[in-house]
Amino acid sequence: MADAKKLYIKTYGCQMNVYDSERMAEALATSGYEQTQTAEDADMILLNTCHIREKAAEKIYSELGRFKPLKAAKPDLRIGVAGCVAQAEGAEITARQPMVDLVVGPQAYHRLPEMLAKAETGKRVIDTDFPEEDKFARLKGRPAKRGAPAAFLTVQEGCDKFCAFCVVPYTRGAEVSRPVAQIFDEARALIERGVCEITLLGQNVNAYHGAAQGGAWGLAQLIRELAALDGLERLRYTTSHPNDMQDDLIAAHGDCPELMPYLHLPVQSGSDRILKAMNRKHTAAEYVALIERIRAARPDILLSGDFIVGFPGETEADFEDTLALVETIGYGQAYSFKYSARPGTPAAEKPEIDPALADERLQKLQALLNAQQTAAQEAMVGRETTVLFEKKGREPGQLIGKSEHLQAVFAEAPEQLLGQIAKVRVLAAAPNSLRAELLPA
Repeated sequence: MADAKKLYIKTYGCQMNVYDSERMAEALATSGYEQTQTAEDADMILLNTCHIREKAAEKIYSELGRFKPLKAAKPDLRIGVAGCVAQAEGAEITARQPMVDLVVGPQAYHRLPEMLAKAETGKRVIDTDFPEEDKFARLKGRPAKRGAPAAFLTVQEGCDKFCAFCVVPYTRGAEVSRPVAQIFDEARALIERGVCEITLLGQNVNAYHGAAQGGAWGLAQLIRELAALDGLERLRYTTSHPNDMQDDLIAAHGDCPELMPYLHLPVQSGSDRILKAMNRKHTAAEYVALIERIRAARPDILLSGDFIVGFPGETEADFEDTLALVETIGYGQAYSFKYSARPGTPAAEKPEIDPALADERLQKLQALLNAQQTAAQEAMVGRETTVLFEKKGREPGQLIGKSEHLQAVFAEAPEQLLGQIAKVRVLAAAPNSLRAELLPA
């Protein structure tokens, strides 16, 4: 398309934002835009933002400031801010950065073509509503072309849990599950273009309750039915809440071979006092018992978690409870953060602990989590596993892919195995990757 306009999207944050960016690019393709990898080449720049971490908004304003020379050199350049910072900041974005042409929240990006048409007439457009219509039903299907062999598929959005530290209920809205038929249409389209591994996404994905003939399906039934699709060989899901791990979903980990042995199940703290202050509505003992049931169903499952240290009111005893829980569980991967207040959340009204103390605790927790991850990696040495090869490695003849446990694996393998699943034996482990040899088919 010689006359195609160029779209540059920069994505921040979670996998759902990655998925949303893909859908926004597809929506704007109907307006004649194709993607470019550099902002300098773009006719439109779109920042798809995340509001979870500290100073997220300030980072976006700083990024926008770097685009001022581009806008000055190309007055017709359109600049947009999408995602959760857009939802939270709204009109303040255009007030602080007048060069921004449009602001769109995560529930309204299906209206991007109409918004862009208005922006191209010189109007500034802000759309942070939670619309009545189903944005997924408004979007066109994915293009039928070959691409990466693994893909994300959003099945649920929003959250009703209202954890005291989290902005998601305010930026993404209440829990909404996509209808089963819509998910299957998208899954089949992905398979047709060469995808053999799908990760089901949601802010609280295991709360999925999608409409289907005969009544609503839960996540376990959705997984089992998707697993029966020809060409779909692997399934994953993220992110989950402990309170929504139902019996049938636990059972699926044991008897659905397409569901990979990896689970990201955040706990946030090992202290019951802090968990109550966080409004998590479960105890540390209940979480440990849940993990025991999951491991009974799938003994080789690799567990990942999220942890917040330095939550308002956290004492040394509370922090020691978190370390004790980590020791009890044993994580193969984890994400840990120092608490940062998010405006508008209940926890933001509470006094924070000494930042230096929070830093010290974070370093101690991360040292323990890193040691557990290293141990999990080293335990793979000598084992056989399967790998979905996704891209070429740095060395000639080398391919890189993901193991069943979501570990990065590289091995010498012929290029025709790209997009294929093959069996390997792990030869060596590093903190974030495994080296393996290809086994005979």
